[in-house]
Amino acid sequence: MFQGGMTMREARFRPVCQYTMRALLIAVLSLLLNASACAQSLPRSSPASVGLSSDRLERLPAAMQRYIDANQLAGTVTLVARDGKVVHLETQGWRDKESDTPMTEDTIFFIMSMTKPIVSTALMMLYEEGRFLLTDPVTKWIPEIAGKQVLIQDDAGVHRMTPRQPITVRDVLAHTTGLDPTRELLTEDEQALLGRESSLEATLIKRAPLPLAFHPSEDWQYGSSTDYVALLVERISGEPLKDFLQERILDPLNMNDTSYVVPAEKRDRVATVYSPTGPNKTIEVFRTPEYSSVPFFGSDYYGGVAGLFSTASDYWRFSQMLLNGGKLGRVQLLSPKTVNLMISNHSADHDIYIRGPGYNFGLGFGILNDAGVARDPITPGSFTWGGAWGTIFWVDPVENMIGIMMTQISSYSHLNVRQDVGVTAVQSIVDSYSNKPYSVQGYSVLNPRRAL
Repeated sequence: MFQGGMTMREARFRPVCQYTMRALLIAVLSLLLNASACAQSLPRSSPASVGLSSDRLERLPAAMQRYIDANQLAGTVTLVARDGKVVHLETQGWRDKESDTPMTEDTIFFIMSMTKPIVSTALMMLYEEGRFLLTDPVTKWIPEIAGKQVLIQDDAGVHRMTPRQPITVRDVLAHTTGLDPTRELLTEDEQALLGRESSLEATLIKRAPLPLAFHPSEDWQYGSSTDYVALLVERISGEPLKDFLQERILDPLNMNDTSYVVPAEKRDRVATVYSPTGPNKTIEVFRTPEYSSVPFFGSDYYGGVAGLFSTASDYWRFSQMLLNGGKLGRVQLLSPKTVNLMISNHSADHDIYIRGPGYNFGLGFGILNDAGVARDPITPGSFTWGGAWGTIFWVDPVENMIGIMMTQISSYSHLNVRQDVGVTAVQSIVDSYSNKPYSVQGYSVLNPRRAL
């Protein structure tokens, strides 16, 4: 989770003992603005009540503030929950630095690839209805991609061959499809098919003639697979994806600030996106909130790989539902057995290169299998994913704990911010629910050792 293929940060920061006067003023203004109904509706408690140290947990916002003081992030929202209670929800810095608008708890972020777990959950809800098996070929619902060849480059050169097995529903959920061939190996005519159309369906049909990068299920590749998950949701359910998500996931979970387009009355809550620049990687404006007024990829493009806007509070609701075995309050979206299936290893021993060693991939999530190899503090069996503009979430079922960090920066490989969130959150545990190492195979969302 926290490695994510990151390089070491280019600059080390010395600890700071106190915030600047300007930062203190921002913090006070932020507290006043944070009295939103959304935030107040969360189940809150003190860190001590769930076995965390309040003093140690203060290291989390302090770590975020160091990046803000160095002008390498504009602002963050961090959330930590345990035993179903939010014990830390804090803001640091600015939603829009240029206008001195402070970050607030209800700030809306473009979550990029954190869309994937939500769309994958939608398809698994249809799985529970008996609409398909994970071993079913995708061409049963998307016949346009039948007849694909595998593009092979070996000592004999570049050639094509018939796939050894079909692309299955499990493949699109687990990113083992091969649906994203290497551009340089394609013909000019094929390269012309890679662009996006105004809708998801039109884009995927346009790309149908493209070859596969490898034989399905024989490797792992991060790319467009979840767009095919989205199209499967539409074709199996008979509903547009955005309507299915709204009716079956977002509304039932009261994720009231999660959508593909931010309504005009909420647009002033959208965070400005920044990008690093210069040798010190200080930030400059990359995108202003106006971009949230239309679907990100096109006028009618509601995809699976990215596209949703959300808040830390909304994403906690989704994460807590999964941690509870598919249930939040009185709403049961999935069976605990289905959640366990989703967070099992479906990528064999393939290299999950975007997360680094120590990870497998499930049906919509990265799964930690070896904390020592991954150098991550969360427990084996934890699941996680992040977004290309800096957002991250993780769920540790053994410690019954959730961590979320929201920020907006277009490139962050020079920062250790995700790792720092994980370390400073997990080190606040003073009453662990595990006295021995856990393995992925021994994990269950109904683990009796955890406090309920």
